[in-house]
Amino acid sequence: MTKVSAQRHYAEEAAVVLSGLGLPPAYGKLLGWLLVCDPPGQTSAQLAEGLGLSKGSVSTGMRMLETSGLARRVPVPGHRGHAYEVRPDAIIRIAADAAKFRVFRQLMEQGLTVVGGEDAPGSERLRVMRDFYAFVEREVPKLVERFEAEYDKRGGNDG
Repeated sequence: MTKVSAQRHYAEEAAVVLSGLGLPPAYGKLLGWLLVCDPPGQTSAQLAEGLGLSKGSVSTGMRMLETSGLARRVPVPGHRGHAYEVRPDAIIRIAADAAKFRVFRQLMEQGLTVVGGEDAPGSERLRVMRDFYAFVEREVPKLVERFEAEYDKRGGNDG
């Protein structure tokens, strides 16, 4: 029986958590690994070897992580190609982007038009969701600003 490293175990746990949210297990493994691996930049080959994933799973998963803004490509000094890393502020940047909340709010507004307006029968579920997304769209950027100010005050932001 081979011993699994603490980093690999963490990556496996991340896969379980994110699978529960409907994301592919490889996505969770890759994100978990990139959060705890050393060095922080990992090539596709290192990711595949460290996680026991196929090259295709690494490629697909990293494309998803890049598209979502959680990971980025970085050069590997002295080598051709690139490595991947997670930005420390990636999740903050994603949360601070109110556009995704705006899209859902607008979708709910369109739904209200479809059912006949604010007071139409069956409109309550759309109104509640619309109002929730409007609230989140308005408040999340403020929360991010507060977090960043508190984090900076503690001396936690090293760039």
